[in-house]
Amino acid sequence: MLTGSLAGAGFVGCGPERPEVTADNVYTNNYYVRGAGYYHAPYQGWYPHPYNHYVPGQGYYHGGSWTPEPSTHTTTASRPTAQAAQLASAQYHNTTRSRWGTTRGGFGGSSRSGIS
Repeated sequence: MLTGSLAGAGFVGCGPERPEVTADNVYTNNYYVRGAGYYHAPYQGWYPHPYNHYVPGQGYYHGGSWTPEPSTHTTTASRPTAQAAQLASAQYHNTTRSRWGTTRGGFGGSSRSGIS
């Protein structure tokens, strides 16, 4: 829950920069981390669908479950659990590595110019 005691915490909202995911930061509801998903502030973790995402025939998604009614939690920001932060960070870094492939050094297999 977002309270006055979080005033000194790092507050993370929408933005192009993706800081390291930690349990010390406060994340807003639906904060997205590539590879981990959407942060659900009332549940202090990341999930594959946005908070209160609606799909006809399934209902509203929040905290890992589909329900017939949307969630009415008033929590709009919170700190993730240490386990959720560690998992989100690992998933983000795994996605980043697989997106860019294996890192190779240099501009080719040889430093010779072909001149003897």
